[in-house]
Amino acid sequence: MDEIVEVACPSCGEPIVLALDPSAGSEQEYVEDCPVCCRPALHRVRFDREGRASVDSRAE
Repeated sequence: MDEIVEVACPSCGEPIVLALDPSAGSEQEYVEDCPVCCRPALHRVRFDREGRASVDSRAE
């Protein structure tokens, strides 16, 4: 089941929605373009033992 989170784009600051997949592992990293400014962002995702996600997004 995907988890939906909202983060701020590290380049333009606009809110963006990410669909996270906990079944892909407790630590994930991927690059996705912002749908607003089209700049790439590196998203690092970690899931804790209870399945809660924390996301760190940085400009690529």
